Amino acid sequence: MAMVETHVSAQELVAGRYRLMEVAHRETNRVSWYGEDMAAERPCLLTQVTLPAALDEESARRTTAAIRRTSEIMVLLSPTRVAPVVDAVEEGGTLWTVTDWIDGTPLGELLAQQGTFHYVRAARIGLELLDILEAAHSEGITHGELSPGQVFVRDRGTVVLTGFGLAGATLAPRITAPSYASPEQARDERIGPAADLWALGAILYTLVEGHPPFRDRGRPEATLKGVDRLPMRAPSRAGPLAQVVLGLLRKDSRERLTRPLVRESLTRILNDDPYADRLVDPVPRLRRAYDAFRGAGTTWSGRGMAAGTALAVGTVTVAVLAATHHLPGTQSSAAATPSPLPTASASVTTPGENVDGHAYSPSATPSPSTSTSTTPSTSPSVSASPSATGSVLPAGFREFKAPEGFSVALPKGWKVLETQHASDDAYRVTFGASGDPRTLAVTYSTQAGPDPVAVWRDDVLPGLKQIDGFQQIGDIKATTYQGDKAADLEWLFGTGSDRQHTFGRGFLIGGGRSFSLRWTTPADEWNDAANRQALQTFLKTFRRESN
Repeated sequence: MAMVETHVSAQELVAGRYRLMEVAHRETNRVSWYGEDMAAERPCLLTQVTLPAALDEESARRTTAAIRRTSEIMVLLSPTRVAPVVDAVEEGGTLWTVTDWIDGTPLGELLAQQGTFHYVRAARIGLELLDILEAAHSEGITHGELSPGQVFVRDRGTVVLTGFGLAGATLAPRITAPSYASPEQARDERIGPAADLWALGAILYTLVEGHPPFRDRGRPEATLKGVDRLPMRAPSRAGPLAQVVLGLLRKDSRERLTRPLVRESLTRILNDDPYADRLVDPVPRLRRAYDAFRGAGTTWSGRGMAAGTALAVGTVTVAVLAATHHLPGTQSSAAATPSPLPTASASVTTPGENVDGHAYSPSATPSPSTSTSTTPSTSPSVSASPSATGSVLPAGFREFKAPEGFSVALPKGWKVLETQHASDDAYRVTFGASGDPRTLAVTYSTQAGPDPVAVWRDDVLPGLKQIDGFQQIGDIKATTYQGDKAADLEWLFGTGSDRQHTFGRGFLIGGGRSFSLRWTTPADEWNDAANRQALQTFLKTFRRESN
């Protein structure tokens, strides 16, 4: 089976109509692209699959018609959960499937950024996929190509599934992602619903372990042979999800767990775990670009789309991690991180001195809640009043009073980009401005440990080390801040022009409560005078309300 060729020009039009703008996700023999329907002037998603052999005209027609027909049925069965196929074309041995724009992030992309998921988060996604599969199976439809690249996670955590109708399009047992093929599929036997349940188990395994149960061996034939014949290493990070995973990944399809048993087990995991209602939903990969264009009333021209893509993709790593790793109470990092160290507390002692004698030292940590969120803010606007200390603010800064119970001076034009709340009163507020790649994140937590250095080291760093290009700068530094125990951490992350630099200060205010301030800028702009002044101003003017 040929591997998919991804060397497609972003200026090339598919079927003379669809412009490729940005790769959303890659996996074996499949590439998903964010694109634009030039005729309708609207965004879309294109999936590129290289077929084992070029189809003749009649076979291509039957294949594309089957994909459209299956999609129509599934959209009726699971509206909002299955991406409607608006077009399907075959060109020179490549199958292109076009769906409506999905305002979400491919699960495979989240895995690449995040490393692993907490088992509760995995169970929640598993239940949503089970709902879709149950609707399909009730109508005799088997997905047959299920993998993380087919699952998109929306901003509210709900999933959208793509790829229906691809199974059986050719004589190949599995066209894409062979690591997720069932053993019967690997043997090229007839498949049914049990094959989808195997794939669901493989996805759950991947979410908690960080890799599929059977590795990709480079050639699809070799990978399929491994799925069929090799034993599987038992999951080590799955917790109570392990029994579900093992029950789904039984090589004999007759011995696999049934849908009712899977549902019962996953539901029990959500009900029994105390963190089940605190998990945070991921931010869609291009949400910021989409909202910006929609809010401005801009048409989806090639120039506009390209500009928005560059803006959003440049900060996707941080945005995804902000939403899925580090909000207090979230345990979805590789080390089940409860919150980024500098988490914060709602009640506080009387503010002490400004920066505790720590004249701005550029030791910083990249804030996982960096720049890509776009939730409209209803928070108060920045006022022209002086800072909480009564001192005169630097030119261009104004005091911002947040309804959550803190204030900080912000650069002119900055506002709340996103506010995230958890059920235990924890929250994160991320500030920034349109067109400005810098962000400040203020996080409050109710579950911090007694040592701020240990929180960074044990709770935060294991997850941060999964970020692409992560590089810690110096050691974690113990300090004090406004009279409270504190610690600073600094690191780089991202690659190339998307390299980012973050400083984080976390401080404890008693009773397990804490705050963190995280300042992130492009790495090559870190030492700019304006950025140094901004960080100093944030640290000097941050105040929380006392109880």
